[in-house]
Amino acid sequence: MAIFKGAASALITPFTKDYKVDFNKLEELVDDQIEKGIDALVICGTTGEASTLTVEEHLECVKVATKRANKRVPIIAGTGSNNTHTSIYTSTSAEKIGVDGLLLVTPYYNKATQNGLYEHYSEIASKVDIPMILYNVPGRTGCNMLPDTVARLVKDVDNIVGVKEASGNISQVAEIMNKTDGKIDLYSGNDDQVVPVLALGGIGVISVMSNLDPKLMHDIVYKYLEGNHKESLELQLKYLDVINSLFCEVNPIPVKSAMNLMGYEVGGLRKPLTTMEPHNLERLKNDMKKVGLI
Repeated sequence: MAIFKGAASALITPFTKDYKVDFNKLEELVDDQIEKGIDALVICGTTGEASTLTVEEHLECVKVATKRANKRVPIIAGTGSNNTHTSIYTSTSAEKIGVDGLLLVTPYYNKATQNGLYEHYSEIASKVDIPMILYNVPGRTGCNMLPDTVARLVKDVDNIVGVKEASGNISQVAEIMNKTDGKIDLYSGNDDQVVPVLALGGIGVISVMSNLDPKLMHDIVYKYLEGNHKESLELQLKYLDVINSLFCEVNPIPVKSAMNLMGYEVGGLRKPLTTMEPHNLERLKNDMKKVGLI
C-alpha cells in the first residue's frame, strides 16, 4: 500500500526574525495544509532547508510536525544525506518519532557510483522497518540514479517502495516504470511535470507549489487519477507560469517569498540563501496575481 496518493507538500521551515526555527508557525502551517486538503507532508526536505538545520533542529521539526498532524495525514521525514551513517541516524530517529515514511535524496557532493547508491540505500533500509521513497534530483546533487539501480533496489529491498523523480527527463521516468514493471510508487518531483508523470503511471507529486495552494495540487493529481485528464491538464497549464516563477531562483527562495506575500509570515532564509532579486520578485508577484494567489 502506498504511503500516499495525491499531493504531498515539501513543507518550508519557518524562521523567526533571528533565524531560529519557529516551531509555533510550523504547527500553524501543518494545520493549514491539512485543512486545505493536502494528502501528505514532507518535513525537512530540500524545501525545508534541511542542509542548514542542525541535526537537533531537523529532528525537532519532524517531531513537532508529526505530533501536530496526529495521523490526519502521513508524515514523511526527509532523512537523506551524503553520509550513509548520518542518514541511518536520522532515519532511525524519525522512525522512533513515529513518521509514516522516509524520503532520501541521493548523496550530494561526494556523489556515488551506481553500486554505491545501491549499497547506501540498502544499508539504510536494513536499519528501519518503515517505507522509504528514493529521491533523484541530479540538478542539485550532481548524482543521477539510473533506472537500472532503481529497479534493482525495488526488487531487492522490501521497504523501498517509491521514487520521487526530479531529473526532468521524462524518458528516464518511463524507463523506471518499464524496468520495475510499474511496481513502484512513482511521484513527480517537478511541479511542471505532474501530468506527464501521472501519464506514465505516477500516483502523485511531492510539491513546492502546494505550499501556496494544497487543494490545487491535490486536484491536479486526483482529477487525472479519476479519469478527468482534460481538467487535470487545464489546471497544470493554468498555473505553469507561477510554478516556473517558483523556480526562477534556487528553491526555496521564491516559495518563501511567495508565502510571505500571501501573509504567512514564515521568515527569511538561512545563508547562503538570500532574498530574491527585485526583478524576479516582481515576476513572481505578477504571476501570483494572474491566478489570484495575491
